[in-house]
Amino acid sequence: MLDQVATKAARTNTAPIPMECDAPFLKVTGELPRELNGTLYRNGPNPQFEAPGAHWFVGDGMLHAFHLENGRASYRNRWVRTPKWQAEHDAGRALFGGFGLRRPDAPAATTMDGGVANTNIIFHGGRLLALEEGHLPTEIEPGTLKTRGYCDYGAGISGPFTAHPKIDPVTGEMVFFGYNAAGPLTPALSFGSVNASGVVTRFERFEAPYASMVHDFIVTENHLLFPVLPLTGSIERVMRGGQPYAWEPDKGGYVGVMKRRGAPGDIVWFRAETCYVFHVMNAWEEGDRIIADVMQYGEPPLFSHPDGRPTDPSKTRARLCRWTFDLAGNTDRFTQTWLDDIAGEFPRVCDDRVGSPNRHGWYSCANPDQPAAGALSGVMHVDGNGSRLGQYLLPPGDTLSEPAFVARSDDASEGDGWLLSVICRGRENRSDLAVFQATDVAGGPIALVELGHRVPDGIHGNWVGAA
Repeated sequence: MLDQVATKAARTNTAPIPMECDAPFLKVTGELPRELNGTLYRNGPNPQFEAPGAHWFVGDGMLHAFHLENGRASYRNRWVRTPKWQAEHDAGRALFGGFGLRRPDAPAATTMDGGVANTNIIFHGGRLLALEEGHLPTEIEPGTLKTRGYCDYGAGISGPFTAHPKIDPVTGEMVFFGYNAAGPLTPALSFGSVNASGVVTRFERFEAPYASMVHDFIVTENHLLFPVLPLTGSIERVMRGGQPYAWEPDKGGYVGVMKRRGAPGDIVWFRAETCYVFHVMNAWEEGDRIIADVMQYGEPPLFSHPDGRPTDPSKTRARLCRWTFDLAGNTDRFTQTWLDDIAGEFPRVCDDRVGSPNRHGWYSCANPDQPAAGALSGVMHVDGNGSRLGQYLLPPGDTLSEPAFVARSDDASEGDGWLLSVICRGRENRSDLAVFQATDVAGGPIALVELGHRVPDGIHGNWVGAA
């Protein structure tokens, strides 16, 4: 019976919390490394008001900030005050449903801006940005978490902006893309770059084979790759009362490959075995080949077929998979090779290895002894070929968020540092921030920062070191 309660708790940590709060002095079990000075920012859906039928993906963004300094820890959380959040706050009820669509009972004057800024949070070019893939970035004031408003870089960009930009560790350039670039549920994609000083240096657009939810993309030293996989968008389906996004495997999968300094007209489209990918671990070049390690699903979770049939639960778990593109080969196919059979998500590498070969990687994983739980309840450490180097599993009922790597110093060797992840304690209905030695996750947390309430299952987060 206890295991059933624990499993239920693990599955329900998507429920929102109703408050904003500050906790200036948190209890620490173990010892926080004195070199850990900065803030772990996390972002995730936390709807202000319940909207019947709305997808979990479209809940208002809530930021959670764990600040660590000289062995002490504090916490602050705030909703991102987007135009949608403010309109609903003023109305005292939900005005929007799924994917930014206005509810039928909303006043006619309600703004059509349904942005939620709920997926990721990054720091680049002196700006802290809350991201979701349907709208412009939302700038946040560091420390206070006050919402400053949309950031369009002085009208340098427009339209949707990915939740997964990539920051070049050599140049500091941020490379980004956006889908639905010509309007809702259209096949156009935009892409561009912002230099280390926060100035837009490129912004262009191209047509993909069809409208798709393109959550992440692939960046190497010299190439950009855009996975267009058959989680399709359709305005016609919406007009008929259907879902904006649905699984249509018969459309097949595509990956567009473009030189990083090339033109959209030069994109080469490779064909994929039907699958879906939310997140990329890393990618790099080996001569005329591009290697990309991704978390690949047979079918996407949380979505259905156009007729409402759910996707196959036996296929809706991601596993680490290697994609290999032969740019000199006489084929439009690429290989997809499984590297492990354990389910997982939210892969990460050291920030200074993005776009180059890595010797260390981490991701949140499921407990192989509890396959029915469907929860991420462990951390996996792998080498550059996906082979397991270490694994830590939580007690039944506990789940954890995406791990974030923090280097010991600017000149530390790859993997020398810590892994930070927020753990939900299912039986206690609260959360901890766990700190692991990055190359010894099997040894368990070296420190736990104890919080008195839950941090709901979020999506992404990043560490920002003290200035």
